[in-house]
Amino acid sequence: MNDFTFCNPTRVYFGHDGIARALDAEMPAMGDTVMIAYGGGSVMRTGTFDAVADRLRAAGKRVVAFGGIMPNPTYAKVQEGAELARREGVDFILALGGGSVVDCCKVVSAQARLDEDLWSLERDRGGSPTDLIPIGALVTVSGTGAEMNNGAVITHEDLQVKGPLWGAQPAFAVLDPDVMMTVPPAQVVSGAFDTLSHCMETYFGVPGEYNLSDSINEAIMRDVIRHLRTVASDPHDYEARSELAWASAMAENSILKIGKVTDFQCHMIEHQLGALTDCNHGQGLAAIHPALYRHLAPANPAKFARFAVEVMGVDPQGRDEQEVALAGVDALAALIAEVGLPTTLTEMGITDEAVLHQVADTSVLTAGCCKRLDPDEILAILHESL
Repeated sequence: MNDFTFCNPTRVYFGHDGIARALDAEMPAMGDTVMIAYGGGSVMRTGTFDAVADRLRAAGKRVVAFGGIMPNPTYAKVQEGAELARREGVDFILALGGGSVVDCCKVVSAQARLDEDLWSLERDRGGSPTDLIPIGALVTVSGTGAEMNNGAVITHEDLQVKGPLWGAQPAFAVLDPDVMMTVPPAQVVSGAFDTLSHCMETYFGVPGEYNLSDSINEAIMRDVIRHLRTVASDPHDYEARSELAWASAMAENSILKIGKVTDFQCHMIEHQLGALTDCNHGQGLAAIHPALYRHLAPANPAKFARFAVEVMGVDPQGRDEQEVALAGVDALAALIAEVGLPTTLTEMGITDEAVLHQVADTSVLTAGCCKRLDPDEILAILHESL
């Protein structure tokens, strides 16, 4: 295991009445003006927005609404939110939604108090913002794990790039499965696969040898798979929803990354695919992962074989290590089909050859796994994902 320093300061309010418990405890530190950020309006239809706003107003807070955050939040939307926060003198931001809303708020929190362009500061010059509007995350759909870190994924439409930016880490996060029950089943399944992808992309990083972080990861991946199957057949199962909510946070609160260099090559490919097609993130990952892992498994058959046995339940009897490794990838592909996720990009309506070439040419190439790819091999993977 590599050397590490670990700290995660986000307080988590988990379970029934989580929003009420969190607001009562956290409101004294929020200041006078609170922005509630949300997505397409489901929190309005379910009454969740009004419940949060009413509680804030009853405590003497002024509420500013920032809605319309899209599933793949754009840099233009970030700028809109930052301008609103500056104009209204926002003291605290509440992200009421899923990972896209939380990600957008993290970056709004930084851009609102910055006199220069955040994208240029971070991605062109390697700088970091130092003055941030504090935020809290009221999670309505799990999957991304955005609530316990300061990283965000934003689409810069002008540059046709979907990539990471850094902002405020939530001071607190609410994970209430009762609130998440309003989310459509397809969205739950997609989010759960994103969680599984986070786990796998960490697991197959380096060092590849057995270590405690990977052992914890195996347990979480097994749990995600078990409850992914449950919600695919019974979307209203509270225990399954609650397990997936905590697994999502665990996958991205850095515990699984302790002592590791992560891979996230599949995410890098899907991010560019999303930048060019605005496709669903979890579905895109599902379509790409099996083909990608058939390319990676021969470079570290021992680790992929362990994944096959310990996570996917493959029987190794009578098979060599390479056969077990590839059987694990086949089992992953079978799981994707079983829970109703797309197994190919074609099912998602993505067949444009020019798009595939652009994705291959612009995807970030990671060095954290057992094999470093090049654009030609990424293009081959995309073709095999069709």
